[in-house]
Amino acid sequence: MNSVPKSRLATLVAAALALALAAAALVLVLADVATTSTDPVNEGQQLSSPPAKVSSEKQGAGAPGRTLATANPLYRTGRLTDVNCSPGTLPAGSMVAYRRFLTRVTACLNRAWAAQFRKAEMPFAKPRLRIITSKVKTPCGAWNTGADGVYCSTDRTMYLMISRDQLRNPFPLGITRLIAHEYGHHVQQVSGIWNYYWSARATAGKAKRLQLSRNSELQAECFSSVFMSTMKGTPLVTDADWAYTVGWFRKNGAKGWPQNDHGKGPTQAAWMTRGFNRGTPGSCNTWAANPRNTT
Repeated sequence: MNSVPKSRLATLVAAALALALAAAALVLVLADVATTSTDPVNEGQQLSSPPAKVSSEKQGAGAPGRTLATANPLYRTGRLTDVNCSPGTLPAGSMVAYRRFLTRVTACLNRAWAAQFRKAEMPFAKPRLRIITSKVKTPCGAWNTGADGVYCSTDRTMYLMISRDQLRNPFPLGITRLIAHEYGHHVQQVSGIWNYYWSARATAGKAKRLQLSRNSELQAECFSSVFMSTMKGTPLVTDADWAYTVGWFRKNGAKGWPQNDHGKGPTQAAWMTRGFNRGTPGSCNTWAANPRNTT
C-alpha cells in the first residue's frame, strides 16, 4: 500500500482540526435581545424571545411570513452570481493575514448576494464583520463557551473569533465555509425568511422547534455551499478538499448537537452537496422540503 506523503498528511491533519473547530463553533444567535437558554432543546446555543409584535400574533400553519420562507423570490434567481472571488493565501501564524482573508471573503459574499437580491428585486443590506481574538458580549448576549462564530441579528454582525489553534493550523476552505454559513443566516434575516421562523417557533412544541432549527441551519449550510460552488476548481476549493470537507461533515457534523437541531451528519452532507452541485439559492429551500430530508 502506498504511503501518504508527509506534506499531504500534514495538510489533512490541519484540515481535520480546522473543521472540528469550525463545526464546534457554529453557534447561531437568532435574537434581538438574547439570553442563555436553559431549555434542553436549545442547550448550547444563544437564543431569545422574538420581537413582541411577532410573539403576540396568532401562530400556526398560517404563521406570518410563511410564504417568504417557502416561496422566497430569491429561489427564482438562478445560479448565484460568480464574482471571481480570489481572497488569496492564508499563511499560518498571521492574524493580519487572517483579517485580510476574511475581509476579502466577506467582500465577495457581499457582491454575490447583493447581485442576487437585485435579481429578486428585493432590498439588500450588508452585514458587518467583526474579527476578535477573545470573547465579547454582543447585543444578543454573552459569548458562548467554545464558540468561534456568531451571527447576531440585532446589529446584523458576524462575529468570528480566531483562536491560537486556527492561527497555527489554518484551513482556508474550512474558514470560508464557516463565514459563508454565518452569512447565510444574514441572508435569511434580510430576505424575511426568519420572519416565519420566529412566528412559527413562538408556539411550537419541542419536536417542531427542532425541525424549524434544522430547516434554518441546513438552509444556511446549503447557502454556504452555493457560494463555495462559485469557486469550484480554484486553489481555494479543489475537488479533493471539498470532497474531504463534505465527508467530514457526513461523519462528524452532528456530533456537537445532541438535540439534533442542525441535522444528522448525512443530512448536512446532502444539503452541502445539493447546494454545491446546483449553485442556486432555490436548491436550498428546506422550508418546503419533505421533513424526511431535513432530519
